[in-house]
Amino acid sequence: MQDLAGKHIVLGLTGGVACYKSAELCRLLVKAGAQVQVVMTEAAAQFITPVTMQALSGRPVYLSQWDAREPNNMPHINLSREADAIVLAPASADFIARLVQGRSDELLSLMCLARPIDRVPLLVAPAMNREMWAHPATQRNLRQLDADGARVLGVGTGWQACGETGDGRMLEPAQLLEEIVAQFQPKVLAGQHVVVTAGPTFEALDPIRGITNHSSGKMGFAIARAAREAGAQVTLIAGPVHLETPRGVQRTDVLSAEKMLAAVVDAAQAATVFIATAAVADWRPAEQASQKIKKNGDGQTPVLHFVENPDILAQVARSERARQGTLFCVGFAAESENLVEHARAKRERKGIPLLVGNIGPLTFGQDDNSLLLVDAQGVRELPRAPKLQLARELVAEIAARLPRNRPTP
Repeated sequence: MQDLAGKHIVLGLTGGVACYKSAELCRLLVKAGAQVQVVMTEAAAQFITPVTMQALSGRPVYLSQWDAREPNNMPHINLSREADAIVLAPASADFIARLVQGRSDELLSLMCLARPIDRVPLLVAPAMNREMWAHPATQRNLRQLDADGARVLGVGTGWQACGETGDGRMLEPAQLLEEIVAQFQPKVLAGQHVVVTAGPTFEALDPIRGITNHSSGKMGFAIARAAREAGAQVTLIAGPVHLETPRGVQRTDVLSAEKMLAAVVDAAQAATVFIATAAVADWRPAEQASQKIKKNGDGQTPVLHFVENPDILAQVARSERARQGTLFCVGFAAESENLVEHARAKRERKGIPLLVGNIGPLTFGQDDNSLLLVDAQGVRELPRAPKLQLARELVAEIAARLPRNRPTP
């Protein structure tokens, strides 16, 4: 997916060892379809060469306000007017202070000052030592930068080049790319609180074994990311999966269906949208053995008894908030056959406004999918596509159905 196709990104590098990550970020931006113009401070050129950034961006790097390539000698105007966004990665403590003070000693800060604030967002990825990050002056400058309309992307934590460990590391290139892509997504869920369930559940037989399914959680995680991109506050309740949490999403990990129900009931109290993507086990063992169930050599298999798990979606859909229309519920149905028939029946049975169906064996563990949207008006298919693309389409469909967005009859 070329999420940034047609976008012109100015990538600004300031002095810091994190410039090595900027090379990978530049590569990822180009791969995502963006046209990248690199602008570097003199200090940045001490950490990485303009030749490297030129090779990766495919464009000459700008270093000076007095660059002779500009006929009007105004690169700070020309470059900022061409940009769809300016990304500072890394942004040093010194450069952040310059931005707050409105200083314009060199091309990059001058360009940030000259940018049209109403249409060219400024995204700032700080990078500095942990003590510099925690210093009151830096925190004060970051708050002011936010108040001035810039978007501060936060920092990572871990080992630093100075040998210390703590907050202040620049975010990883893939994380920054996710933030940049999110910047350009329509904010159709602004002001909404979305709760998403994802992945399988695991119902223990004994301390070693259990019952689960093939769900990878990729669709649910994609929906959580798409909802956050659309401006929502997102709570993701995940079964046992091995996936990175989308940027800006609050995640709760659970194991069993009962634990997932408890987490959902708690989170749904403040939610406006509930999307039940998880493949929840229908049954669980009636009893869990305290020790591993072993073969005894007589050829006899153990007799297992099961009880039905709680129906999480149905319970939420029957809640007072859902019945009053202040909580919009979306269900998922993973079937192996007769998808339309089963999906329609499930929507009626659950009593929800929208149900999304798919064929489980064709989607579990895959990076793409196809979806069937079932509501009171009928059935519509979203053709096979990457799961993130489908998630964005689904988010737009949900947003259009929310009470405040429905057209007046």
